[in-house]
Amino acid sequence: METTRLSSKGQVILPKTIRENYHWSAGTEFEIEELPDSIVLRPKKPIPTTQLSDVVGCAGYRGSAKSLDEMDEAIAQGVRERHARG
Repeated sequence: METTRLSSKGQVILPKTIRENYHWSAGTEFEIEELPDSIVLRPKKPIPTTQLSDVVGCAGYRGSAKSLDEMDEAIAQGVRERHARG
């Protein structure tokens, strides 16, 4: 088991063997999870890049394509209806 110390600036140095084993370099960001009797450092995973084609099907719309003008009018109509009710 490796050990380390907390510096006066609140910094903790991860031992070189640990950094090399996990391929962590300077600038690696970590998430910190606080548990009742310990803390867990976990490398922060970047949000994966997605393409429109990856998510376009989630909208559920099955009708014909709408023009920008038609979409703008539908939004405006929704705003008018919401204000009329409230």
